[in-house]
Amino acid sequence: MAKKVLVVADIRNGKLRNVTQEMLSGAAKISAGGEIAVALLGHQVEGLAQGLGDLGADTVYVVDAPELEKYTPSAYRKAFLEVHRDFQPDAILLAHSAVGKDLAPMVAMRLGAGQVSDIVDLEVDGDTVTFTRPIYAGKAFTKVRVKEGTLVATVRPNNLPPAQAGQGKAGTVKRLAVSFEPQDLTTMVKEIVRKTSGGVDLTEAKIIVSGGRGVKSAEGFKPLYELAEVLGAAVGASRGACDAGYCDYSMQIGQTGKVVTPDLYIACGISGAIQHLAGMSNSKVIVAINKDPEAPIFQVADYGIVGDLFEVVPMLTEEFKKVLNQ
Repeated sequence: MAKKVLVVADIRNGKLRNVTQEMLSGAAKISAGGEIAVALLGHQVEGLAQGLGDLGADTVYVVDAPELEKYTPSAYRKAFLEVHRDFQPDAILLAHSAVGKDLAPMVAMRLGAGQVSDIVDLEVDGDTVTFTRPIYAGKAFTKVRVKEGTLVATVRPNNLPPAQAGQGKAGTVKRLAVSFEPQDLTTMVKEIVRKTSGGVDLTEAKIIVSGGRGVKSAEGFKPLYELAEVLGAAVGASRGACDAGYCDYSMQIGQTGKVVTPDLYIACGISGAIQHLAGMSNSKVIVAINKDPEAPIFQVADYGIVGDLFEVVPMLTEEFKKVLNQ
């Protein structure tokens, strides 16, 4: 049976993140020919509606207000519920991002719905939707079915295939005016201080070059940045490197840091502690560079190079330059 699916767009720095396109792909599977809507919540976001119809959206809801310029739970919850009241979806998809992880449980509670978090795949069989999500820090996977009520799920970036343009839908834009009362603005964000690993978002990066204690210093990350620049990659780090003061904690990948699933993960001087593997073991291809041939990282790596990263990484950089310039 066809379903109505609502995708809450994930917006950062005034741009749609790639996971929005991935959620539209998942929405198409769940809807089975039903109606798909996208909710754009924020300030000065109407311009982002362009092209969403071609990616599969029948309707684009725009809730544009100065109060939504920065994410606050109560204001975004009210804006979302206005969209929900108008569209009445059977399923809701949000990104497993800082905003989605906060907003999803609130709206699920308000709707009396169950929530499935951090999904990496979904299957549809008739009216039944089965979600796959990792458990035990990524060491196992579980399949979850929602038997009744509204489906609410958060989607891990870089896992579902992105929706492709060319679907030719009109993508009707529907603007909703929401009035905010003082009780809707219980939290006020004064400033957002951003610390990033560079121009590429770690959680959405297709290629990541990551360093551990083996980089030995902050200066030791320099060859990793040079390789990342050639590959158009993001730079990450293990907790050991962060604890040692070699880099900022915003770069940390692992159980207590960011969870990533790139197409290519290059681990440089990372031993492979279980806490780090929890954050990157689902990468499609893992390349490990380490002087210790017994390092645990080699047990999960698809390709291993036993050697000094300060010799190997510059060699890789030069070879990639040659290949990519051909």
